[in-house]
Amino acid sequence: MGKTETAFKQLLKEQASYNEALGLMAWDLRTKAPKKSVTNRSEVMGTLAQKVHEISTSDRMKAYIDELDGKTEDPIVQKALEEANETYVRSVNIPSEEYREYVTLQSKSESVWEQAKQDDDFNTFQPYLEQLVAYNQKFADYWGYEHHIYDALLHAFEPGVTVGVLDDVFPPVRKTLTDLLGEIQQSAVKPDPSVLQGHFPKEQQRAFSLEVLKRMGYDFDAGRLDETVHPFAIGLNSGDVRVTTKYDETDFRTAVFGTIHEGGHALYEQNIDPKLAFTPLATGTSMGIHESQSLFWENFVSRSEAFWSSHYDLFKQYAPHSFQSLNLDRFYAAINEVKPSLIRIEADELTYCLHIMVRYELEKELISGNIKVADLPELWNEKIEQYLGIRPSSDKEGVLQDVHWSGGAFGYFPSYALGYMYAAQFHNTIKQSIDVPGTIEQGDFSHIKTWLTRNIHQHGKTKKPLQILQDVTKEDLNPRYLTDYLTAKYTKLYAL
Repeated sequence: MGKTETAFKQLLKEQASYNEALGLMAWDLRTKAPKKSVTNRSEVMGTLAQKVHEISTSDRMKAYIDELDGKTEDPIVQKALEEANETYVRSVNIPSEEYREYVTLQSKSESVWEQAKQDDDFNTFQPYLEQLVAYNQKFADYWGYEHHIYDALLHAFEPGVTVGVLDDVFPPVRKTLTDLLGEIQQSAVKPDPSVLQGHFPKEQQRAFSLEVLKRMGYDFDAGRLDETVHPFAIGLNSGDVRVTTKYDETDFRTAVFGTIHEGGHALYEQNIDPKLAFTPLATGTSMGIHESQSLFWENFVSRSEAFWSSHYDLFKQYAPHSFQSLNLDRFYAAINEVKPSLIRIEADELTYCLHIMVRYELEKELISGNIKVADLPELWNEKIEQYLGIRPSSDKEGVLQDVHWSGGAFGYFPSYALGYMYAAQFHNTIKQSIDVPGTIEQGDFSHIKTWLTRNIHQHGKTKKPLQILQDVTKEDLNPRYLTDYLTAKYTKLYAL
């Protein structure tokens, strides 16, 4: 048994090594790589991904699972066996060559998407997206599903959540948000966002962002901050978790809040128990729990009144002259302005989930075969207008704005809304043991970081998302905490 366990761990380590190499290449493609490298790099990534797939579905992996499952005395090995078995069962029916072709397509598609977005040219991206959709439909059939084809894709990002769950939770949340939005639009209180505009050099935005990341507890000996088209964080291992951001010199909010958001992801990956290294457990348990961490820091911490009461003076040390005489109350109201926006990553707290619901509804119909890729631009514009009352004038600010589809990440978007709900539920729980506003006002986030590490981060993937939610909050998913939080905050801000 001991020799078999050692051999199983070594196989997992080999698999993790290939995944780390893939992660580093993905980071490079999205940050530093020259354009002419894309074709060859995509082929290399496809080859490495094929190797990972082959290990996951190998006879050797299956033999270790059969021999060790339920017999090992090591709880980490047992959890790793369960994770490896789930991957084996889901992946064994996908031919390795087909998987290699898919990963190669993913890498090429992302580069095509980036250029298509820049050129505002959906037609260039359309054939790639059609292939990605077809692959995902085929993979869903390989994986199998009980009720809805989209459930097979959801499972990859949020185990335990189905179309049935989303179709039950989303509509009442949408109604609360749209009703509250209507009240806000009728309010006589109107924050002035123009006070936030003006040239703000990106180096000074970067300097402030770095300072906030340090205060959050981000370990720069185990990470770095870089620039990209679409911000992301990537964990290569717990000692190398990288953050990226996008700068807009006319609106600092894009970079500052975006960096804090990605920093929340990074803190999760940096604080996973080292004992899980080189196993499939050494990552976040789901994209929803991951998003709960980024949205907790972005919204519940950095958009709060307590944060800016203690960080506004620091901010003004880096801000241009136009901010020096700006009253804190006007500044706080402006950064929390509610105004329907076309761009998801620039959306305010209140309307953010509406963006996610648009994407979810389109994805579900697309994967079901009820709509075609060619229909997306017009359908996108119609739904945005229906939910937010505004209409994109170009595909660049419409259907092309997000990177996710270019990587074939269908089933991912609902995680953003679920993550926001999880974050609100965690926030409600943490307030029972920590004076969150008081701690934030002191500029010391160590108690918050410690609580999150103890209850969420350290466990990596040893617990399923809904298990973590239940263990921490003693409840199943309850969206009321999010709607209550938003109602209370914006009732005060807009004197409703």
